[in-house]
Amino acid sequence: MSHRVFADSRDFLNAQLAGKYTSTAGSQAPVDPDVIAGDLEHLTRDGFVIIEDLITRAECEAIRADVVPRFVHDRGRNNFEGFATQRLYAVIDKTFVCNPLVEHPRILALLDRLFEPNYLLSQLQVINILPGEAAQPLHHDDGFYPLPRPRPPLSAATIFAIDDFTADNGATVIVPGSHTWDDRLPGDGDARMPAVMRAGSVVFFLGTLWHGGGANRTDRGRLCVTAQYCARWCRQQENFSLSVSRERARQCSPHIQRLLGYSIAPPFIGFVDGKHPLRLLED
Repeated sequence: MSHRVFADSRDFLNAQLAGKYTSTAGSQAPVDPDVIAGDLEHLTRDGFVIIEDLITRAECEAIRADVVPRFVHDRGRNNFEGFATQRLYAVIDKTFVCNPLVEHPRILALLDRLFEPNYLLSQLQVINILPGEAAQPLHHDDGFYPLPRPRPPLSAATIFAIDDFTADNGATVIVPGSHTWDDRLPGDGDARMPAVMRAGSVVFFLGTLWHGGGANRTDRGRLCVTAQYCARWCRQQENFSLSVSRERARQCSPHIQRLLGYSIAPPFIGFVDGKHPLRLLED
């Protein structure tokens, strides 16, 4: 066993103690830096960016065919979940069809610029807003972290449109610029806009941005996949250590494993029995 001597507590807190298991952070396929710079400009100014046609229509249809039969309930338990909205939880333990969206290189490239390495997946859901659903209450996704605003975001989210998002079928309603607010609530005078976009597109937004699902005034459902991410020191919304079995986690890519929590935040946040959590996935 090797021995290290740290000069002081700062040296210790920043130490990379993981030996065998080096982080996969930043090792995804490269994305044009100018593209990411443009995305970040929108995020900084507006709190969100819509990226058109990030996945193909064929990929959307493959996701639809896989997930729709998995819905069990036709309504949620409250008006936040939606009284006419279907939600699929524990997605990764049921299907891997959404994994490519969670680890899409352009999404990871943006997250790499927002958070320190080894940020986490906070939750993953498939959501189908059915006809007649009312608008969801406006909220910001990291509002449950009890730190006063204004502040940098502690989380970020993606909503991938599997159906076209329109102003009438439940497109996510966004309050542009609200990511910079203090603790005030949205008022009647604050501008709101639906995230209208084609199927295969994604809206990426900061956890401090006020938003909510829109009302569905059509006769068809509106399907999407949403992944939320959080800083490496924040507690995840979904307890992936319980909702995703080790057998399923072993079948995931190194990026997904890292996002689920099989990773370390220096010096040792996330350890298991004093060791790196990836040891649990060894055969």
